Amino acid sequence: MLERFLKQVSFNSMEDFRQNLDINVPSDFNFAIDVVDEWAKEAPSKLAMLWTNDEDKEKRYTFSELKEESDQTASYFQELGIGKGDMVMLILKRRHQFWTCMLALNKIGAVAIPATFLLTAKDIIYRCEKATVKAIVCCGDEEITGHVNAAFPECPSVEHRISIGPVVPEGWELLEDGVRHAKPFVNNYTDRNVNDYMLMYFTSGTSGEPKMVIHDNTYALGHIATAAYWHNLHPGSLHLTIADTGWGKAAWGKLYGQWFVGATVFVYDHEKFTPSDILRKIEKYKVTSLCAPPTIFRFLIREDLSRFDLSSLEYCTTAGEALNGAVFDKFLQQTGIKLKEGFGQTETTLTLGIFPWMETKPGSMGVPNPQYDVALICNDGSLTPVTEPGKIGQIAIRTDRRRQLGLFRGYYRNQELTDSVWHDNYYFTGDLAYFDEDGYYWFVGRADDVIKSSGYRIGPFEVESALMTHPAVVECAITGVPDPIRGEVVKATIVLGKEWKDKAGEALIEVLQNHVKHETAPYKYPRVIEFVDELPKTISGKIRRVEIRRRDHEN
Repeated sequence: MLERFLKQVSFNSMEDFRQNLDINVPSDFNFAIDVVDEWAKEAPSKLAMLWTNDEDKEKRYTFSELKEESDQTASYFQELGIGKGDMVMLILKRRHQFWTCMLALNKIGAVAIPATFLLTAKDIIYRCEKATVKAIVCCGDEEITGHVNAAFPECPSVEHRISIGPVVPEGWELLEDGVRHAKPFVNNYTDRNVNDYMLMYFTSGTSGEPKMVIHDNTYALGHIATAAYWHNLHPGSLHLTIADTGWGKAAWGKLYGQWFVGATVFVYDHEKFTPSDILRKIEKYKVTSLCAPPTIFRFLIREDLSRFDLSSLEYCTTAGEALNGAVFDKFLQQTGIKLKEGFGQTETTLTLGIFPWMETKPGSMGVPNPQYDVALICNDGSLTPVTEPGKIGQIAIRTDRRRQLGLFRGYYRNQELTDSVWHDNYYFTGDLAYFDEDGYYWFVGRADDVIKSSGYRIGPFEVESALMTHPAVVECAITGVPDPIRGEVVKATIVLGKEWKDKAGEALIEVLQNHVKHETAPYKYPRVIEFVDELPKTISGKIRRVEIRRRDHEN
């Protein structure tokens, strides 16, 4: 399948990759039709997805079965009057119907809005109002349908509430019945265009209200590099990305790029994250490739990995937040596998990465993905490119030279917000980094998270990384607090391990401060330390430093 979209499929060096990665973009490209349905023709019995849950149920989809069920689902949606450009919200956790619904909506030109199951009625109202959502498809969980029902009177655009069985609330439609009784699929989406909108995500809102990130059909093509050359997948791979389907990471690792390659997507549908259960699934099903945020790996390495047979693992990757060197080292020590880091956003596909031909540098995000024209721009408003190793700048993507496959089309219905980050022929990510003498990028922090203290600019990540090497620290967040002399001083908000909680006090504070002084430049040590039971986070699990700063300013 890759040969249809790439002039050259195999690469033997980073230079070869930079020079020769060339993705063909058909004018009417549609992922569901041109990739999944084509696999169904070429290799109908090839396993596309292996789904299991925490009750040990299993469901296996061949590409032929995936095509058949997505066709029927598409026909059902058409019968409901859903078509090109209509917005459909999917709150489906990791139920296997998520994949058939995503493909079905793609086939008929509708726009899928994957959403987390943690949304409250207020969150649902906000999304329906902003995006004019026409239908909501969700799990039959009483809590989820209850939130949808509570929101429904204030969501006049929503014409259909569709649920997975077995219990169907009053006023709802049952997805399984609709799909089963739908007429044979005849696609009325005949004017397909690669520029048609396909997918929209609401950002997690780490620093404000969620933004609507809209993607067209090229987004799927943009994930070829994600799966083939960062995950390093092949047709025999069984790949697990640990992510709720409501977030962009699921599109990175559970849908698009994997099926370009012809790999099998492994889905573990669990209600509660338990590290040992994840490890047992990897052992039982012989998962070959694993991708997860660093937070997940932090929990995995706290298990005794020697109790599990993880010999099937060939390759492991991580993204979603910066990787602490201590996590890298411990995972390598316990598995023999070097974690390959990557960087991207909801607005992009993989933008930076450690690719197979490269030496791994623990803690580095890697180098630019050649499908993007990446630049580092001085963060002073001058638009001057950074050319000196070690100098901090903002990661940006230049957009005037060629099309940047996988880059979002803008913030839906908000041109002002789009223009604030996309101007002067650059899309500005808001993330600060520097590159070293070898061209590897190193994360510093969000532009609004950098601390200015006594003339120094201190990125929170380096201090967090230093703290994370101490065994007492499970999680931490570094922020700046006002100081009359230094302007700001570094504050650490720390979650301790269970065995350390009764030691919280001045003695441990001094130990941790000295530890940071030893691990990094002494001026970066946290002059203020607060121990907490948990850190404020978005519903996607990202730390809300803005919330910590707000509380500190109020106090």
